[in-house]
Amino acid sequence: MAQSRKTQILGLIVWFVISFAASAIGAVASIQASSFYGQLTQPAWAPPASVFGPVWTILYAFMAVAAWLVWRSGGFRANCTALTFFLVQLAVNGLWSWLFFTWHLGAIALADIAVLWLLVVGTMATFWRVSKPAAALLLPYFLWISFAAALNFSVWQLNPQVLG
Repeated sequence: MAQSRKTQILGLIVWFVISFAASAIGAVASIQASSFYGQLTQPAWAPPASVFGPVWTILYAFMAVAAWLVWRSGGFRANCTALTFFLVQLAVNGLWSWLFFTWHLGAIALADIAVLWLLVVGTMATFWRVSKPAAALLLPYFLWISFAAALNFSVWQLNPQVLG
């Protein structure tokens, strides 16, 4: 049964709300992130703190559209595995900010981002089977968290007194 235009628009709004709710959970932990991040010894290739907000905003928007594309191909029931991967990776993503910025647990944050990386690979693989454009929308996110993992490792190594 095809979804009505109204249902599709409502679905898109719901996926944006879900994605940006996860973003907000991470953002709460990141309120002091800019000053904390600025005090850390960083590798020469680390971007300024001002880059992270705009990049993450774009990535969460892409994630919402990707989930919506999968959802509209039969709903949650038909795409339970793919959308569950998506929701779990959102939760693991939100946890990272708490681990790193609030609790200053560099090694555990690195483990979290490694799990996140695997979950995003799984999400992309399951999305690919349903909607290739949805999987493609997650590619910038995958690349960014790959970069973020390297940055997490480097910053943790450069700041053992602060990040355990």
